[in-house]
Amino acid sequence: MWRVIAAAAAVVVLVVAAVRPAAATDPYAFFDWDVGYVTAAPLGVIGINGKFPGPTVNISTNWNVVVNVLNDLDEPLLITWNGIQHRKNCWQDGVLGTNCPIPSGWNWTYEFQVKDQIGSFFYFPSTGLQRAAGGYGGVVVNNRDVIAVPFGRPDGDITIFIGDWYNKNHTDLRRMLDNGKDLGMPDGVLINGKGPYRYNDSLVPAGIEYETINVDPGKTYRIRVHNVGTSTSLNFRIQGHNMLLVETEGSYTTQQNYTNLDVHVGQSYSFLVATDQNASSDYYVVASARMVNDTLWRRVTGVAVLRYSNSRGRASGPLPDPPQDQFDKSFSMNQARSVRWNLSAGAARPNPQGSFRYSSINVTQAYLLRSTAPVTISGRRRAALNGLSFTPPETPLRLADAYGVRGVYSLDFPERPLRGAPRMGRSIINGTYRGFMELIFQNNDTRMQSYHMDGYAFFVVGMDYGEWTEDSRGTYNKGDGVARSTVQVYPGAWAAVLVSLDNVGVWNVRSENLDSWYLGQEVYVRVVNPEDTGNKTEMAIPDNALFCGQLHKYQKQQTPHHKMGTSAAAAAVVASRVVAAATLLLAGAVMLSPS
Repeated sequence: MWRVIAAAAAVVVLVVAAVRPAAATDPYAFFDWDVGYVTAAPLGVIGINGKFPGPTVNISTNWNVVVNVLNDLDEPLLITWNGIQHRKNCWQDGVLGTNCPIPSGWNWTYEFQVKDQIGSFFYFPSTGLQRAAGGYGGVVVNNRDVIAVPFGRPDGDITIFIGDWYNKNHTDLRRMLDNGKDLGMPDGVLINGKGPYRYNDSLVPAGIEYETINVDPGKTYRIRVHNVGTSTSLNFRIQGHNMLLVETEGSYTTQQNYTNLDVHVGQSYSFLVATDQNASSDYYVVASARMVNDTLWRRVTGVAVLRYSNSRGRASGPLPDPPQDQFDKSFSMNQARSVRWNLSAGAARPNPQGSFRYSSINVTQAYLLRSTAPVTISGRRRAALNGLSFTPPETPLRLADAYGVRGVYSLDFPERPLRGAPRMGRSIINGTYRGFMELIFQNNDTRMQSYHMDGYAFFVVGMDYGEWTEDSRGTYNKGDGVARSTVQVYPGAWAAVLVSLDNVGVWNVRSENLDSWYLGQEVYVRVVNPEDTGNKTEMAIPDNALFCGQLHKYQKQQTPHHKMGTSAAAAAVVASRVVAAATLLLAGAVMLSPS
């Protein structure tokens, strides 16, 4: 009989929103997070304060956020804040190009302000495929009361995380990639960290815990959906209910109803859903894989239940249909093009968000970023952009700048794909402060990709199949391209975005597909204000900065805070892997023999 030893993090929760005495000071929200391995019936995962998914950071525009993170894992940790712009403050971004990771057993405190932002975002651990094991949670940034919202106040606010899931631990997934293997088809899809409702007795075994979303009849709910998975695009739908799209990643959208919507890896949307249906039974909430073989991937489907408080029966029968043809890429792309910016809505400030006329600004820099399927570089399987595969330096880029460390990177990232065989490199983009940059993502791989930019929201102005050319600019949406931080790029297609480089710092541009990112498909954009001599456009290095690489001599040691001894921690990690491997997750029982 298996014995499960889980390093369940002790719950140490302090969630305080307190206005400091000075009248001019914006509110502060304080959080204490213990990040460790937990058992989440029946998975071995990364949890926060013993919970999976982690707590939601619910704040408002201009609030200051202070998050004290205790790393109770057995490996280094960073938390990144997907879509939070960290104005003038890339020190808090939580990626290896700007921050030293938090060592095992140490704590580190993030402190940042959500300036001029509203909307739906999420956080996750950014190092070593850790997001594939959990550690994620939601970030909700509300409008200040004095700023109008372009729809009535909902009766409730619901956050839903969807994502593909592998039974293997994230360290095993890393080992597969290091050994030159593909991760292959995932074992299933989780909704809020739980497996599928048993909608089909042959596909879903009994005894799996599933998510139930409880609602009252005659209400309207804002439902925020985040794809936090590893690499699979998912189609999201709620049986019998229309979903009125109102916002994506910090921008209000033109309001239109969808019966289903493709949500690609790293993307976030929020919908208004009216509970106006008959309560004779519960309703399915479904997240199913897209752009894949429907028959082969049928078991890779997440199913939750929407339950009215006066429901009179369990959900039953077939799931609501996805788009008819899994490989009908035109349907999905046309759906993506239909997501437009609401030019009449206000955002975090009184002026309308659509007052930024991006089409009237001259582009000062343009980069065509081409991705291809992974290749072997120097004996290792790697992924690249423009023929360069990035490896994070031991000394983070921004830290190297601050201390004058030379040779960490070069400012010669090519504007167009390099000819010849791909190679390793730490070349980054030299962004012009207050310039206007065009990024064209060309996906010459055979599978979907998503690309994200930290520190900014960019305008999605175009996408199409085939190779991008100079003439493609004639097809751009020059009026209401939505501003967001993550864009999908279809296989054999391109997507173009425009971004105003007004945020000083070193900012990550990456594939949100964890395997592509891990294998080197990323680059950084360095934005420097040469006239700033007094930290007016960029905050000074924080007092609690961590030091590593060539600057490790400046680091003051901490006494590790582990709640267990080293051997117990190792046992917990092993046990969590056993749980993950032994789970009945989604497809059927995995047979294990005692050892």
